[in-house]
Amino acid sequence: MKRIRSQITLLRLVLLSITIAAVLFCIRQYQNLHQESGHPRDYQAIQAEGVLRVAAEYNSISYYIDKQDTVKVTGFDYELIHAFAKDKKLKVEIVPIMSFEERLEGLNSGKYDIVTFGLVSTSEFKDSLLLTSPIALNKQVLVQREKRGNNDSIYIESQLGLAQCTLWVIKDSPAILRIRNLSNEIGDTVFIHEEAQYGPEQLISRVAHGEIDYVVCDEAIALIAADSLPQIDIRTAISFTQFYSWGVSKHSPILLDSLNQWIEKMRQTKKYNDLYNKYYKKK
Repeated sequence: MKRIRSQITLLRLVLLSITIAAVLFCIRQYQNLHQESGHPRDYQAIQAEGVLRVAAEYNSISYYIDKQDTVKVTGFDYELIHAFAKDKKLKVEIVPIMSFEERLEGLNSGKYDIVTFGLVSTSEFKDSLLLTSPIALNKQVLVQREKRGNNDSIYIESQLGLAQCTLWVIKDSPAILRIRNLSNEIGDTVFIHEEAQYGPEQLISRVAHGEIDYVVCDEAIALIAADSLPQIDIRTAISFTQFYSWGVSKHSPILLDSLNQWIEKMRQTKKYNDLYNKYYKKK
């Protein structure tokens, strides 16, 4: 009888050990899966690590390599985000990514804490992220070649002339939504070609050299390009002037609040005005 009881007790211990091992295995698997998939961080976690991760678009306004004097990384968003990080005693890791969709995916997975450049207050963006207080003013413009006489059939005089035209934009650009709305407004199709390989400056250069006819990009970028490419025309606006913001995850409300408080104070300073004029007012 005692032997039977001992066997039952041993069996129970074995089953308990198996159960515990199975539970621990499931917990580890869940932790590994959670770690691989990532999760957006809020301000406390960023402070704890001491590193702010940012996804930026590589262009001549936001983030680029300046080779004029010495080779260095610079840009409006680059300098502004570093100023924020310096005030908060954080290090910054910035990754240039041309595709907005990739930047958004990185934000939602926790790979990045902030996405910069070209974010406007639209219902589409509000459904997927939180936008900071405005940091700049800009608008989308049509880049085309200068008019060649009165019979130039390629030249677009106004937005109404965009019907049946193909506009080149950076892949996943926020301008795509505006172009689709514009197509509805003029009552005709406006075709969109999304470019994944080149940035806006390269597309503008292709317009100037006759390889493609039309590009839509930010006016500030187009103005810089026009300095060295006098054969392009950038006078046709595609959108109204809009406030541009940075974006954070919906799971990062404290980060958003910290950014907003800092941005509101920063915008009242001479430092901000000098920085803004340096990039958005140069012609």
